[in-house]
Amino acid sequence: MESNYFCIGGHNVCLHFADTTVNSMELLPSFAPFRLDHCPQELFFTLTIDDTLRPVKERKLVRKFDTGNGDTVVYQLPDGGYQYIIRDIHDRDCCLLVCNNDFTQCRCALNGDWVMRSFGLNDALMLVYAFAGSFCQTLLIHASCIMLRPDGPEGEAVAYPFTAKSGTGKSTHTSLWMKHIEGAELLNDDNPIVRIIGGQPYVFGSPWSGKTPCYRNVKAHLGALTLIERAPRNSIERLGPVQAFAALLPACSSMKWDSTIYNHLCDTLSHIIETTPVYTLHCLPDEEAAVLCHHALTK
Repeated sequence: MESNYFCIGGHNVCLHFADTTVNSMELLPSFAPFRLDHCPQELFFTLTIDDTLRPVKERKLVRKFDTGNGDTVVYQLPDGGYQYIIRDIHDRDCCLLVCNNDFTQCRCALNGDWVMRSFGLNDALMLVYAFAGSFCQTLLIHASCIMLRPDGPEGEAVAYPFTAKSGTGKSTHTSLWMKHIEGAELLNDDNPIVRIIGGQPYVFGSPWSGKTPCYRNVKAHLGALTLIERAPRNSIERLGPVQAFAALLPACSSMKWDSTIYNHLCDTLSHIIETTPVYTLHCLPDEEAAVLCHHALTK
């Protein structure tokens, strides 16, 4: 069995490959920047990839949900754990995933060609990370995230995630920052990690960045969170706590049907809102929107 270790968002992850003739780290090229060269003392979770794994027969269907890249079928197990069937956009079964109730011990079996296996394993890892994270004030947020160093290249970094409904233009907006705001860098374009450490929220890069290959093992203070909405003219408003919670909750990976995980997520999100300004940017896809937003978020 081949073991591989990674530090993602400050959490240590272990991947065991039972058989490397078909499955190996070649399925996960985006994980290279996060690799550890040693076995850490504490592990966030362990995932064993073993194609001999078979579905648990005694199970209860919870729901099927559309991930945007395919469907995932969720089953509750008698011991409180979960079983998932991860399907791609062509409705092909790519991964069977079985997890305990706190997602610290997980197993999966992959299926199909390299593309299917890579997709299934990446989705399984993202799912496990998001739900394990709920127990330790860690969120995986669907957002495109900019990073600035206001005190120069050697200064401390500050991150500004932008979230929006799919197709609204969050990646377009962050690209405008990189074009028109001096020093703006892309931290992650789809799934940055937000984590509370010592009472303060931080943003980390992740191995999951959608269609943009931006896999950076970096950490930055969370400066502000912004919801983007298309509008005929540019304006920005700071949201109150209730508005902010309602705006950000849909962007967080969660399982609403699991009260323990969902309550942990809501507590973490509430803490972030207490310590971090949240805005709605009504905007056009133009330079003025980026300049206006930059001024409001960094003033």
